[in-house]
Amino acid sequence: MADAGSPSWPVRLAFQARARRLSIAFDDGAQLYIPFAVLRRESPSAEVQGHGTGEKRAVPHADHVQVTAAEPVGRYAVRLVFDDGHDSGIYSWRYLRQLGEACMPAPQG
Repeated sequence: MADAGSPSWPVRLAFQARARRLSIAFDDGAQLYIPFAVLRRESPSAEVQGHGTGEKRAVPHADHVQVTAAEPVGRYAVRLVFDDGHDSGIYSWRYLRQLGEACMPAPQG
């Protein structure tokens, strides 16, 4: 996990359409995978998150979406476009790191 005081930066983003996931590599060596469904359900947009506490909107079709485009937003984020028309979520590198870490399988032990 990255130190909160020194954020890591992505060095490669690969959208894997067949696997329906984003593969993201960070400069600290972390390689994370985020399903498109998670990206769509957890979009940081007000359309999904709502404008206040407890207003999060469900996205029942999320398991079937594809990412059709990704556009850089400055040096801090990327805006994703989904095939269902959703395009208002701006995903910061820190937020993508959090989502990717949350999607990691539990260690075997």
